[in-house]
Amino acid sequence: MKKTILLLALLIVATVAFAQTKPEMKLNKETNLIEATYFHEDGTISQKGTFNLERKLHGEWVSYNSEGKTISVGSYNNGAKTGTWMFWANDVLKEVAYSNNAIAGVTESKNTEGIVSRN
Repeated sequence: MKKTILLLALLIVATVAFAQTKPEMKLNKETNLIEATYFHEDGTISQKGTFNLERKLHGEWVSYNSEGKTISVGSYNNGAKTGTWMFWANDVLKEVAYSNNAIAGVTESKNTEGIVSRN
């Protein structure tokens, strides 16, 4: 009986461990960038973005919560954060400006009108 329970427990653990979705990667031959999609454990998309051929983050990256709402958008240039990144948390939008891969400024605004435009 103990062996049966142990075997069942091992099968359940193995099933759960291997059910996690692996990242999807494919080379876009037109842009010469590797398009990547990462997933939450429930299979919904957690991040989408691109790498250059040296495997450095390059281009726009978007992160999503488990409900599919966008929680951040930003860009990389050969692995360095660049431009303005946007981060959403509840009704607050933070805009973080990057220069030379360092934070150059931060602005924060609160959505008081209940309008959501991040999807």
